[in-house]
Amino acid sequence: MVIERDNTQDTPRSLWKRIGKRNLIIMAAVLVIGAAVWLNWMLLSPEEGYDGYDQTGGNGTASDVSNEAEGDTYFATMQVSRKRARDEALEVLQSVVDNADADEAVKTQALTDINRLALEMAAESNIETLVMAKGFEDCVAVINGDTATIVVKAKGDSLLANEIAQINEIVYEQAKIAPVNVKITER
Repeated sequence: MVIERDNTQDTPRSLWKRIGKRNLIIMAAVLVIGAAVWLNWMLLSPEEGYDGYDQTGGNGTASDVSNEAEGDTYFATMQVSRKRARDEALEVLQSVVDNADADEAVKTQALTDINRLALEMAAESNIETLVMAKGFEDCVAVINGDTATIVVKAKGDSLLANEIAQINEIVYEQAKIAPVNVKITER
């Protein structure tokens, strides 16, 4: 006679043992990375009705002066926010790599993610530098997999078609992201 155990009465301790410490670390890493990506998306996502290009031009009023000062801090704030989110994600991934109890496959995936983040960070930096070399006052680039969001402070009142093409070309050269997956926003 076989007696089956009723699993509906699991205690938190038995649940902990069944899930395992390694799997909880992996779930925590995924949650932190997801939160960092969500934060970047929320901070840099354009408004509804976005068609791949946004312009927020002024009309020379006094509010434009405050908008210009706000724009200057906007780029610095976005760069700091992006760096903080990436640093947190890298810290979590590094803790997975350093964990002696972690499975080798998990460590390998964490190392792959660290490498991907490092490549994205380098591409973002290169894009920002090259876009500003084209005469734009400021730029923030955020790469997330096969999509990119580029926020620029334009030279004139609005972005011209050739300027959009230049930015798309820079993004493609540096990150191999097709223009259809690039969102350019003028700030």
